[in-house]
Amino acid sequence: MQGKTIVLGIGGGIACYKVADLASKLTQQGADVHAVLTASATRFIAPLTFQTLTHNPALTSLWVDENNADSSKSAGMPHIALADSAALVLVAPATADLIARLAAGMADDLLTTLILATKAPIAIAPAMNPQMLAHPATQRNIEVLRGFGYIIIEPDAGRMACEHVGTGRLPETAELMERIAAIVSPQQDLAGKSVLITAGPTRENLDPVRYLSNRSSGKMGYAIAENAARRGAKVTLVSGPTNLKAPTGVDRIQVNTALEMLEATQSAFATADYLVAAAAPADFRAAEAAEHKIKRGGLATMNLELVANPDIVASCAERKRPGQIVIGFAAETKDVVEEARRKLTAKHLDAIVANDVTQSDAGFDVETNRVTWITGENMSEWPLLSKTEVAGRIWDEILKI
Repeated sequence: MQGKTIVLGIGGGIACYKVADLASKLTQQGADVHAVLTASATRFIAPLTFQTLTHNPALTSLWVDENNADSSKSAGMPHIALADSAALVLVAPATADLIARLAAGMADDLLTTLILATKAPIAIAPAMNPQMLAHPATQRNIEVLRGFGYIIIEPDAGRMACEHVGTGRLPETAELMERIAAIVSPQQDLAGKSVLITAGPTRENLDPVRYLSNRSSGKMGYAIAENAARRGAKVTLVSGPTNLKAPTGVDRIQVNTALEMLEATQSAFATADYLVAAAAPADFRAAEAAEHKIKRGGLATMNLELVANPDIVASCAERKRPGQIVIGFAAETKDVVEEARRKLTAKHLDAIVANDVTQSDAGFDVETNRVTWITGENMSEWPLLSKTEVAGRIWDEILKI
């Protein structure tokens, strides 16, 4: 934490009293903590509390003359100064109203404006009445924030100030400290390692207009690549067609077809320490793609001859050298664990990540996943997590092999 600038965005909920303790603990560990309070937050707790605990002005307004601030990081244009210097912006407690405004991209106070202006990681800690948290609008807004790449710190369950019992409590200070440390002081346990990731679908041309593909978005593979880069690895990402930007510090090789993915992956595998094959390459391609667009004409049916594509991850696993680790993925619709175990053995993998793609919150093109980690000896079912969190857990497990 030493020397890290952490912005605490404090929403108007009773849990803001917990954030005072968090601000104190972070400051004690050497962090440069800046509190930004919404107008509603000031009805629960005085800005002076945070100013005293952090030794920095507590900010409440976009307008400098209303902040009574003389810090060099908050004078002039506080939303830009803090946005540029922050190592992390943590919004806690994130109320239903604040989450809704962030999801809508509003910039109607200092906190929301700062969040739009920063390039720092943004963590959101929802805290509210259980019924408000469960409301479809709140859940939709949280998913929107996940889509922005924000880290969602899930609330705890227990008795609330409103005397309701359920999920919606802000986590305790110790847990928040752990999450903050993981973000601002990331592990470098992959430093010096070469990591190869495959991600996304492939497109197998039928003619110049049409192709065979699947619903893979590439989000899981990109999250795995991003996490590896943050942990110090040299990362090569072989990606099929997606709408995603290459993660910072990742060397992306763009391909379209399964044969192109095979060639790129085998070439990069020679020097890789780890291969994580999260892509969903097509199992089949047209035996012969048409040179021109296929016309419907008066045809009622059309026969299409397909041939099998090579199994990319199996082809790499069979030629791996001692010490190389190969991880596969199994996206299944039934008998998920059984199919994953079969692939683990047949393809000579070190581990496999299995998921049921029929689940609406864990299939293709969503921000969350519910997976099972399987090795030759062990199996672990993980709860529904963001794909960012799944990626981190995958690397934690790989490093135990």
